[in-house]
Amino acid sequence: MTKKEIVRTISEEIGLTQLQTKDIVQNTLDAIVDTLVRDKRIELRNFGVFEVKRRAPRKARNPRTSEKVFVPAKYVVTFKPGKEMEERVRELERQDAAAQQELAEQQGNDGNPSSPPVAQTLGSATSYDASAPES
Repeated sequence: MTKKEIVRTISEEIGLTQLQTKDIVQNTLDAIVDTLVRDKRIELRNFGVFEVKRRAPRKARNPRTSEKVFVPAKYVVTFKPGKEMEERVRELERQDAAAQQELAEQQGNDGNPSSPPVAQTLGSATSYDASAPES
Protein backbone atom coordinates (compact mmCIF):
# COMPACT_ATOMS: atom_id res chain seq x y z
CA MET A 1 0.00 0.00 0.00
CA THR A 2 1.31 3.44 -0.85
CA LYS A 3 0.93 6.74 0.96
CA LYS A 4 -1.51 7.82 -1.76
CA GLU A 5 -3.72 4.78 -1.07
CA ILE A 6 -3.57 5.45 2.67
CA VAL A 7 -4.63 9.06 2.06
CA ARG A 8 -7.52 7.93 -0.16
CA THR A 9 -8.74 5.40 2.41
CA ILE A 10 -8.58 7.83 5.34
CA SER A 11 -10.13 10.63 3.26
CA GLU A 12 -13.15 8.46 2.40
CA GLU A 13 -13.49 7.30 6.01
CA ILE A 14 -13.42 10.71 7.71
CA GLY A 15 -14.93 12.86 4.98
CA LEU A 16 -12.04 15.27 4.33
CA THR A 17 -10.62 16.03 0.92
CA GLN A 18 -7.63 14.01 -0.21
CA LEU A 19 -5.51 17.18 -0.15
CA GLN A 20 -6.41 17.90 3.49
CA THR A 21 -5.84 14.26 4.42
CA LYS A 22 -2.51 14.20 2.60
CA ASP A 23 -1.33 17.18 4.67
CA ILE A 24 -2.37 15.42 7.90
CA VAL A 25 -0.65 12.16 6.94
CA GLN A 26 2.51 13.96 5.80
CA ASN A 27 2.63 16.07 8.97
CA THR A 28 2.26 12.90 11.05
CA LEU A 29 5.11 11.19 9.22
CA ASP A 30 7.28 14.32 9.49
CA ALA A 31 6.61 14.47 13.23
CA ILE A 32 7.68 10.82 13.60
CA VAL A 33 10.94 11.46 11.72
CA ASP A 34 11.64 14.70 13.64
CA THR A 35 11.07 12.93 16.96
CA LEU A 36 13.37 10.06 15.95
CA VAL A 37 16.14 12.46 14.98
CA ARG A 38 15.74 14.51 18.15
CA ASP A 39 14.90 11.88 20.79
CA LYS A 40 16.12 8.66 19.09
CA ARG A 41 12.88 6.90 20.09
CA ILE A 42 9.14 7.17 19.56
CA GLU A 43 6.56 4.87 21.10
CA LEU A 44 3.12 4.65 19.55
CA ARG A 45 0.82 2.70 21.86
CA ASN A 46 -0.87 -0.32 20.23
CA PHE A 47 1.37 0.14 17.19
CA GLY A 48 5.02 -0.18 18.12
CA VAL A 49 8.31 1.47 18.93
CA PHE A 50 10.66 3.11 16.44
CA GLU A 51 14.19 3.56 17.71
CA VAL A 52 17.45 4.92 16.30
CA LYS A 53 20.37 2.61 17.10
CA ARG A 54 24.05 2.87 16.30
CA ARG A 55 25.38 -0.09 14.38
CA ALA A 56 29.03 -0.81 15.18
CA PRO A 57 31.71 -0.79 12.49
CA ARG A 58 32.46 -4.22 11.06
CA LYS A 59 34.36 -6.15 8.47
CA ALA A 60 32.35 -7.60 5.61
CA ARG A 61 33.01 -9.41 2.35
CA ASN A 62 32.09 -8.33 -1.15
CA PRO A 63 30.14 -11.37 -2.45
CA ARG A 64 31.15 -10.70 -6.04
CA THR A 65 34.93 -10.45 -5.49
CA SER A 66 35.30 -12.07 -2.03
CA GLU A 67 37.34 -8.99 -1.12
CA LYS A 68 37.17 -7.94 2.53
CA VAL A 69 35.74 -4.46 3.06
CA PHE A 70 35.34 -2.23 6.09
CA VAL A 71 31.80 -1.05 6.85
CA PRO A 72 31.83 2.07 9.04
CA ALA A 73 29.51 2.62 11.99
CA LYS A 74 26.12 4.02 11.12
CA TYR A 75 22.75 4.84 12.59
CA VAL A 76 19.76 2.70 11.66
CA VAL A 77 16.07 2.88 12.50
CA THR A 78 14.59 -0.22 14.10
CA PHE A 79 10.95 -1.06 14.67
CA LYS A 80 9.45 -3.35 17.28
CA PRO A 81 5.73 -3.98 16.74
CA GLY A 82 3.32 -3.52 19.63
CA LYS A 83 1.21 -6.25 21.18
CA GLU A 84 -1.89 -5.47 19.15
CA MET A 85 -0.01 -5.55 15.85
CA GLU A 86 1.75 -8.80 16.81
CA GLU A 87 -1.58 -10.43 17.69
CA ARG A 88 -3.22 -9.35 14.43
CA VAL A 89 -0.28 -10.72 12.42
CA ARG A 90 -0.43 -14.00 14.36
CA GLU A 91 -4.13 -14.21 13.51
CA LEU A 92 -3.18 -13.84 9.84
CA GLU A 93 -0.79 -16.79 10.25
CA ARG A 94 -3.55 -18.89 11.85
CA GLN A 95 -5.97 -18.05 9.03
CA ASP A 96 -3.32 -18.92 6.43
CA ALA A 97 -2.55 -22.24 8.13
CA ALA A 98 -6.27 -23.10 8.27
CA ALA A 99 -6.69 -22.25 4.58
CA GLN A 100 -3.67 -24.40 3.67
CA GLN A 101 -5.08 -27.30 5.70
CA GLU A 102 -8.49 -26.95 4.05
CA LEU A 103 -6.89 -26.88 0.60
CA ALA A 104 -4.86 -30.00 1.42
CA GLU A 105 -7.97 -31.82 2.58
CA GLN A 106 -9.85 -30.82 -0.58
CA GLN A 107 -7.01 -32.09 -2.74
CA GLY A 108 -6.79 -35.31 -0.77
CA ASN A 109 -3.03 -35.22 -0.42
CA ASP A 110 -0.70 -35.29 2.55
CA GLY A 111 -0.86 -31.53 3.11
CA ASN A 112 2.34 -30.89 1.23
CA PRO A 113 1.54 -28.08 -1.22
CA SER A 114 4.25 -29.27 -3.61
CA SER A 115 2.77 -32.75 -4.02
CA PRO A 116 -0.06 -32.95 -6.56
CA PRO A 117 -3.37 -34.61 -5.70
CA VAL A 118 -3.38 -38.41 -5.92
CA ALA A 119 -5.70 -38.47 -8.94
CA GLN A 120 -3.31 -36.29 -10.92
CA THR A 121 -0.34 -38.44 -9.94
CA LEU A 122 -1.82 -41.79 -10.98
CA GLY A 123 -3.93 -40.77 -13.95
CA SER A 124 -7.10 -42.67 -14.77
CA ALA A 125 -7.32 -46.34 -13.79
CA THR A 126 -8.46 -47.46 -17.27
CA SER A 127 -5.33 -46.15 -18.97
CA TYR A 128 -2.95 -48.32 -16.95
CA ASP A 129 -2.90 -52.11 -16.83
CA ALA A 130 -0.34 -53.50 -14.40
CA SER A 131 -0.57 -57.02 -15.85
CA ALA A 132 0.16 -55.94 -19.43
CA PRO A 133 3.71 -56.68 -20.59
CA GLU A 134 5.98 -53.69 -21.15
CA SER A 135 6.73 -52.79 -24.75
